[in-house]
This record gives sequence, structure tokens and C-alpha cells, in this order.
Amino acid sequence: MSIAIRLESLGKRYRLGNIGTGTLSSDLNRTWARLRGKPDPFSKIDESPEKTEQDRQAVWALRDFSLDVTQGTILGIVGRNGAGKSTLLKMLSRITAPTTGQICVRGRIASLLEVGTGFHPELTGLENIYLNGAILGMSRQEITSRLDEIIEFSGCEKFIQTPVKRYSSGMTVRLGFAVAAYLECEILVVDEVLAVGDMEFQRKCIGRMRDVAQSGRTVLFVSHNMGSIETLCSDAIRIDHGRLTDQGSPTEVVHRYLDAEADDTQKKLSSQTSRHIKSVRLLNAHGESRDRFLVDDTIVFEAELASDLPLDDPRFGFVISKRGVGRIATLHTDVQYNARWSLSGTTRASATWHDVPLNVGQYTVDASLWRHDHELETLLGCGQFEIEMRDVYGTGSLPDAQYQGHLVPDASWTIENREST
Repeated sequence: MSIAIRLESLGKRYRLGNIGTGTLSSDLNRTWARLRGKPDPFSKIDESPEKTEQDRQAVWALRDFSLDVTQGTILGIVGRNGAGKSTLLKMLSRITAPTTGQICVRGRIASLLEVGTGFHPELTGLENIYLNGAILGMSRQEITSRLDEIIEFSGCEKFIQTPVKRYSSGMTVRLGFAVAAYLECEILVVDEVLAVGDMEFQRKCIGRMRDVAQSGRTVLFVSHNMGSIETLCSDAIRIDHGRLTDQGSPTEVVHRYLDAEADDTQKKLSSQTSRHIKSVRLLNAHGESRDRFLVDDTIVFEAELASDLPLDDPRFGFVISKRGVGRIATLHTDVQYNARWSLSGTTRASATWHDVPLNVGQYTVDASLWRHDHELETLLGCGQFEIEMRDVYGTGSLPDAQYQGHLVPDASWTIENREST
């Protein structure tokens, strides 16, 4: 396969703080000092003299970034907020220029980076379709030939003659994606904006991106939804502090990324001092500490709480989340414990979840203590566990975790053959 995108030693540096001093006379004094090789008279007292002024007032959003993307690839890009993902896409889309390195792209790029990107708010939806197509270098005839597909996909038929400034964020995203996906481009760049759309539209977008890739075009997809990265993409990379730190199959990259995030969370938890939530443990039905359970097992979520002063009517609970998906379930005294209680000295609080129907996967546990709608303390990622599959239905076959969904339901079937009359 030919190379669609080649990035060589790419870097982007931004200046921090105020570029000017605030007054013309001070700016002139600073310039005069620099021309004479003198130190900046307006530098901060704690700035290191070994660093140049450019080093002190600059941050590298992306640095020494090299990558080849083959044609027809759906490349998933993962990383924390501020890692450099959006900066990379903006340079590819020519919104900002790189400070160092080279970008070689084969073909036209259509991008959807933010809500309303490339739209003029005073123009109607229809006029913006033609405007975006013209920016991509398409003729009016080419745009018209795809117009019906764009409008139908966006679901904005009734509002296509309305100025975009009156669109909701969801409508703007739907139209923006439809324009980017259906106009003739070789490379489609999509940032996290799909989170704005509803579930039905997200499914349509994922299907459309698959169609784009199968037709030989290239897709770059940034998302914090690890499930979408795993199911949609054919390759994945991880960016951390502006550098390419991992590349491989989506499943492998996502798992290594989530493991690294979990390790960082545990380091933060071990370094912080907890005032009220002293410990969290996961136990099986026999009271044994575990971090691995089978489908339909019983899990006991136990916490040791402490308070120097008596706290009447507190509220305490656990939030169970699935990695890459989000919140799955909540166990909370507010709705599941019908007696009054108080926290004084040391208290052990435990919630027993019987016959847990969670599907195969890795899960995290958060713990939170409240009183009178005031959050006293929350520990994120204070517990982790994994669910493994077993023959829960007694049929001799294991449910396929990939298609089962997030839950393994306690269901029974009845099938009756009726003779036709």
C-alpha cells in the first residue's frame, strides 16, 4: 500500500504568557536590551539564567514526531488531554504550521476538528456545503452531485436554508461530518466532536468512516472512547507529552494506554492523604480478597471510613465503570440502605452485589462520601477488578463477549412450534 501521510521530525512550539510587557516604553527597553546582549530587564526573579528567553516562554505541544500512515488505514489516536492530539490534526489540516519537520500528504484533506469548523455562521447550511467544497478545490458541479447524500445523512433537511448560527451544536456536528465525509477527499480527519451527537448518529458516522476506508481513503480518528477505537480502527497510536510513545493494533495500544493510566492513578492515590476513606477492598462471597471474578459471581465492595468528629446521616457509595466505556452501575446508601447511620471513629461500610451480570472486561471502582449534598471526599480508581466468562446458562457454550454487550442477562427462552392451519 502507498503512503498517504508521512510526518518527519514534526514539532510545534507555542509561546507562553504575555508576548509584550503591556506598555510601548517597556517593550522598547526590552528590545534595546536584547540587541545589546543584555538580560531582559522584565524577566521574573525565579527564571533560570541558563535558559534563554525563548525556552522560558515556550512549550512544545509536539516534538520529534515521525509517522507513516498507509492509504486506506483507519488510524486511531489516543492520549490524555493536552498530549498533542489536536495539535497534530490542526497541522495536518493546515490550520497551523509546524515549527520543525515536514508533512507530506497525498491527496485532499477534509477535517472536522471542532463544532462549526469551516462554517460561516451567517451563511445557510446549503451555502456552507458549497463553501466547504470550494475550499477543498471541488467544482460546483461535483458538490451538487453529492448534495442529496450530504443533506440526507445530516438529517438537517428542514433547516438547510437556515443560517448555521441558529443551529444547535448537534445539528452543526451532523452537517459538518456529512460535508467532510461525502465530499471527494482522500483523507478524512475527525476529532472528538462525535461525542456531541446522539447514539444513532454516532453509529452512522462509524459506518460512514468504515465505508470511506474500504474505498481506499484514509481516516484519522481521535477519541476518548476506547471502545470506538478498538472496533473501528485498523491501527492505533498513543501520544504522550507531544511524543509518539506507542503504535500497533488498536486492542494492544488501548490496553497498554489504560494500564498506564491505571498505574498513574494508583501512584496518585498512594501519595495522597485520605481524611475519611481509609481503604477499599473487593471480596468474594466467602470474604476473600479478590480482583478477578466470574460472570454471575457475588462481589462485596468494602470500605473503611474514619472521622474524628461524628457525622450524622452521611451518604457513601461506589461507582463501577468499565474501561473505555464509562459508568456501568452505582451502589449507594442514599437509595439502597433504608436506615439512619452515622460516621464516628472507624466504620466499615460494605455493599454486596449478588449474581453480578457484568460481561467480560476490566472495571474500575470509585468511592465517594457525602453529607447534606456536600462532597466530603472522593477517591477515583481506588479499586479494580476483572470479570471472566463461564457457562452461565448451562448450555455448554460461552457467550461471545464481543457481541454480548455490557451485561449478561438472566434470561430464559420458550420456543413453540405451531402447526400451520
